[in-house]
Amino acid sequence: QVQLVESGGGLVQAGGSLRLSCAASGRTFSSYAMGWFRQAPGKEREMVASMYSGGSTYYDDSVKGRFTVSRDNVKKTVYLQMNSLKPEDTAVYYCAAKTSYLTYGSWTPDYWGQGTQVTVTS
Repeated sequence: QVQLVESGGGLVQAGGSLRLSCAASGRTFSSYAMGWFRQAPGKEREMVASMYSGGSTYYDDSVKGRFTVSRDNVKKTVYLQMNSLKPEDTAVYYCAAKTSYLTYGSWTPDYWGQGTQVTVTS
C-alpha cells in the first residue's frame, strides 16, 4: 500500500518556476520508480519525467532542459523542479509510483497521487 501526496502547484507567469513535491509512504520507497505525469484538458495523460530505481532519469522532449526530477530517499519525497515555464505546460500534474525495481524502459504506475494544478499565463 502506497500513498502519494502532491503539493506545490499554482499559477505562475511564463518564464517563472515552480517546484512540485510528492511525499510517499512505503517501506521500500528507495527501490520504487517514481514519475511525474501531466494531463491538459482534451489531451492524454503523458509522462514528463521519471526517476528509475537505480537513479537514472527520463525526460520528455517537451520539458528536457527545463525540468529536473530528483528524490530524497530519507524524506521519501520526489521533486519536480520546473523552470522556464510555458503556457503549454499548463496541466494537472500527477505523481506516480511503480513498486518494482526498474532501471530502464517504459512503465505503468501502480499508484497515483491526486494531482496538483499548474497554470502558466502568458
